[in-house]
Amino acid sequence: MDRPQYTDKQLQDALNSFYGGSDNASNCKHIFGYNNPNHELSMLQKITATTILDYDSKLSSSSSTTTVPSIEELLQTAKEFHNTNGSILQLQHIIQGKSPSMALAAEFKRASPSKGDIAPNLNAGDQATTYYEAGACVISVLTEERWFKGSLSDLQNARLKTTTTAAANQSNGKESIIRPAILRKDFITSPYQIAEAAAYGADTILLIVATTPSNILKELINYARSIGMEPLVEVHALIELDVAIECGAKVIGVNNRNLHTFQLDLGTTDKIGSELSKRGLTFHHDNCSNGDGSEKKPQLSLCALSGMSSSHDVNRYRSVGVGMCLIGESLMRSSDPSLAIQGLCLNPTDYEASQSTAGGAYTGGTKIIKVCGITNCEDALVACRSGANLIGVIFAEKSKRKVSIEQATEIVNAVRKFGERSARVTIDSVKENSSSVVSTLVAKSHALERASIRPLVVGVFQNHPLDVVKDTVEKCGLDLVQLHGSEGMEAANSSNFGGVPALRVVDIELGNDGSSSSDKSDVAANIIKQVTSDPIAILLDTSIKGDKHGGGGTGKTFDWTIAESIQSMGLPVIIAGGLTPTNIGEAVGNVRPWGVDVAGGVEASPGVKDHNKVEMFVGGAKKAAVEASKGF
Repeated sequence: MDRPQYTDKQLQDALNSFYGGSDNASNCKHIFGYNNPNHELSMLQKITATTILDYDSKLSSSSSTTTVPSIEELLQTAKEFHNTNGSILQLQHIIQGKSPSMALAAEFKRASPSKGDIAPNLNAGDQATTYYEAGACVISVLTEERWFKGSLSDLQNARLKTTTTAAANQSNGKESIIRPAILRKDFITSPYQIAEAAAYGADTILLIVATTPSNILKELINYARSIGMEPLVEVHALIELDVAIECGAKVIGVNNRNLHTFQLDLGTTDKIGSELSKRGLTFHHDNCSNGDGSEKKPQLSLCALSGMSSSHDVNRYRSVGVGMCLIGESLMRSSDPSLAIQGLCLNPTDYEASQSTAGGAYTGGTKIIKVCGITNCEDALVACRSGANLIGVIFAEKSKRKVSIEQATEIVNAVRKFGERSARVTIDSVKENSSSVVSTLVAKSHALERASIRPLVVGVFQNHPLDVVKDTVEKCGLDLVQLHGSEGMEAANSSNFGGVPALRVVDIELGNDGSSSSDKSDVAANIIKQVTSDPIAILLDTSIKGDKHGGGGTGKTFDWTIAESIQSMGLPVIIAGGLTPTNIGEAVGNVRPWGVDVAGGVEASPGVKDHNKVEMFVGGAKKAAVEASKGF
């Protein structure tokens, strides 16, 4: 459908009108760039202004071929819809009713301005049903058409399909919430859009404080409540929290992403939680489930929005008192959303069990995918979009994929921008277990999993002086180091690189004919004996006996049962050497390594990636990991 394109002046004029002019300054003090004649509109403001103009055009249309319902007609449609399909559900009641488990808002999002297409062809009803049956109690549906490729039809489809599924699943006849609440997530600036949401089956709507004058925000909150909806009110900064509280918001969502700059900071929710506590406002999710149910519930419910994808994220916000996490992109990209939701460990006891380091075989499956030998930004971004956790840049002198400081810096900056960050990622420190090196390394592997939710850049070095490595780390902004020579296990201590952790490569030596003369169990046992707690993780790679340059880049696989044996002793490992899109399914499915690493197996030529192969490799690894985990 052709949509009108607006000039910058039209967009600015639309916002100025929405803000109410200079006489409304007290209600706009929190709005970025307000009353600054030199201010350039952010993407958030452009989308909001475009939405305003689109609705102005829609509602003023006099075309005989287009019938635009009035707000009164929408309310009548909403009444009929909810009489037929079930009444509107109260968002705060749903969130608080999930305690002590974290409530999950699973999002249906076809695309976004920062990431482009995510899953443009999925069916909203089917995906929403999958989310619901896996444990989501709220389904968030993006209905914005231009940048997110959503629609009100997606919203209605999600509502009807989940209602039908929930009714079919109800068998005990008890009074309960039998379906998920449906959230219309859009750029809402008028009561008309709220009535429209209700007419298409929504239970709640999102209101964004960052672009809404406080007087209008209060009007929208009150209007939503007048038709039975409790809105989710989104804030990012403390000044926006002031506005939300003054306007009477009860469910406050903290967007960890600054929608003006698209920078992501997962600490934003922590800051808002701390501020609420300082003000004496009750919100902690744990306080919803004590006693016999007659106790007074917290005044507010706090929700974390954007940037989450793992059980580590969920647990982080659980400790802050958050009641609901909204997760979208990682579920939309997942080959098995049900398993991905299961992996979030919404119940705290599930998370505690998953983080045990008390010994025993490693059975967690493949969590880390590394694409190495990246030499340019385009290849790095393909790997990131495909879902790689680690992007490897090689500084080893012998490598055909060696990069310069300048190349590496450009790649680091591109990966940071993709991950919506502006600095090196800080990986959680781990307390040393003096009695068990393996337990310490298991804990470190969990820390790396948490940190690599957004891709990290690893610098690969081979027999470089450690001060040279440290200098390169600082110049390029590397997140991790990988030592691939004869530096020794202790060289991988993060103190050698200004606190930046290091992977330690252990070579599995093959003869010139590709065979190994050593007993596999002996090889595994010797590796366990030689590891120390200095590295953040261990990577196994193939070397050829007699190669004076050392291991790596052989294109040959070693006997993967060695990795199985090591993991059966409790140590998670990354495997490299000879992996390709063809054999990655076998490697991940049979061996279940903690991580996999590919370089030459996805190349068009040395140092140049074949983008289809990268996507096939990462996708194949993820799919095989899902299938393998079903047996555990």
